[in-house]
Amino acid sequence: MAEAKKKTETIRLFSDGGKYKGDLFVSVNGVNYQLQRGKNIEVPPEVAEVIRHSQEQDDQTAARMEELANKA
Repeated sequence: MAEAKKKTETIRLFSDGGKYKGDLFVSVNGVNYQLQRGKNIEVPPEVAEVIRHSQEQDDQTAARMEELANKA
């Protein structure tokens, strides 16, 4: 019996040649992934979700830091 094709999502990780030039390590439920930046890659939905949550948190942190800087 043929193995069912696993669902994936296409993502692209930011790469700037500086701080964000290396691969990104992600671990979900004990499964480790090393993801290449700057290229479209296929990942399981749970990995894409972890990355989205991380980016959302980074955005919220940056907004809060800007808000606090404007109060000073």
